[in-house]
Amino acid sequence: MPVKISTALAVAASLVLTPVAAHATATAASATAKPNLRACYDGKCKLTLTKSVSFRVSSRFGITRLAIAFNSSTVKVRGTGAYVSSQAVLGRGSTGSVNGIGVRILSLSGSKAVLRLSPVR
Repeated sequence: MPVKISTALAVAASLVLTPVAAHATATAASATAKPNLRACYDGKCKLTLTKSVSFRVSSRFGITRLAIAFNSSTVKVRGTGAYVSSQAVLGRGSTGSVNGIGVRILSLSGSKAVLRLSPVR
């Protein structure tokens, strides 16, 4: 009889703990994979990107949306708004700006780009 009870307890414990561990792993993976784009609205943030993104920025920059795409050698930053479009293509380790939003490439590879945005006005 004690063997059946311990087996039942082991099975019950694994059923209870498995969903929690799976949820914690999924949460950690999504937290590292998804940048906080809302933090960039004021033109000041650090981004770690694994794919192209587009997000809203304050209209004080003369644009309302910033789109960022990259490959292993360049980062393309495009700002758009009503009747305006501005673009910068930057190489590894370089800096530039799009309508008053400074862009600095901290690191760049084919699968990841780390950028720092800061207002220049």
